[in-house]
Amino acid sequence: MDQPAWLAAAWAELDVREAAGAANQPAIARYFREAGHSEVRDDATPWCAAFTGAMLKRSGVPGSGSLLARSYLTWGEPLKVARTGAVTVLSRGDDPGAGHVGFLIGATASSVILLGGNQSDAVSVQAFAAGRVLGTRWPKQAGEGTAPRSGDGDVFQAALRHVLAMEGGYSDDPYDPGGPTQYGITLSDYAKWQRETITAASRARLIEELRCIPDDKVAAIYRQRYWVPASCAALPPAIALMQFDASVNHGVGGAIHMLQQAVGVDADGEIGPLTLAAAQAQPHYDINERYAGIRRARYRALPHFWRFGRGWLRRVDATLAAASALEPRNANTSALPSASPAASPATVRATKGTTDMAHDFN
Repeated sequence: MDQPAWLAAAWAELDVREAAGAANQPAIARYFREAGHSEVRDDATPWCAAFTGAMLKRSGVPGSGSLLARSYLTWGEPLKVARTGAVTVLSRGDDPGAGHVGFLIGATASSVILLGGNQSDAVSVQAFAAGRVLGTRWPKQAGEGTAPRSGDGDVFQAALRHVLAMEGGYSDDPYDPGGPTQYGITLSDYAKWQRETITAASRARLIEELRCIPDDKVAAIYRQRYWVPASCAALPPAIALMQFDASVNHGVGGAIHMLQQAVGVDADGEIGPLTLAAAQAQPHYDINERYAGIRRARYRALPHFWRFGRGWLRRVDATLAAASALEPRNANTSALPSASPAASPATVRATKGTTDMAHDFN
């Protein structure tokens, strides 16, 4: 994942937990020291703010200096739109002085998903009711040092380059249920984006617009239709690329189920804390190899495999290679190449064919 440095530091501490009985966990005592409170040595003291401060310090960003979770409500700058890695402060019961703080890694309609300390007595990924959120914050760009690189732009662009290479240009194959398609965007998708209805009067004009669609609109459609609904930004780069490509060619719902099958969690169709934690904890190359195998099986079960099957299987191979270029085998890092490996013209043309795209724009 193209993530802020403090979030990468936090992932490295996953599963650190309080010691049993009267013993104390040395790693937690270290969080207190790094947060500026070396006088605290026992892990019975609430330590979510200490963990947050320690991870920020490790990335070169000063924390709030306090062990109170709500101290982060006046730290940094407020965010109008939440982003991956944002310092997120929650309420805790009815006590106006109590709270919890962690790093935002995802959200559902009713919950926020935080990676944080002192969550079930451990560094863990956990979902909390969205109504408990008091604020999301980000380091100030001046006065608190320069914030490390954030956002998902580089990973998204790398994944988009790969998908566009797979999809190719304009086609209108009679065997492709997607119909007229440009850069993998079907006429139906384009009309929904434009909030228009395809009619006998509008069809020819919409096809011509689709054939001339500008790059920025292509990127916007792919981001809103696949990247965001499939939670790609919350995944490690290599898995995000596989997830994105699968979302485009199998539909978002299908991709989520396949990802959950690949990481070994219940396939409930919603990417939550268990799925994200499993995706981070396992070797990313191994996850993608399993994911690729699941995709191949899914393709072979489709009735039009005879027409597009070879191209689909080549697409899986090319996607696995592109994902491996983002993160070499046995190295779960976030290094990015300048571009994804290029696909041959034969691969581009052979990978056409929409399978079960079903996620509508709102």
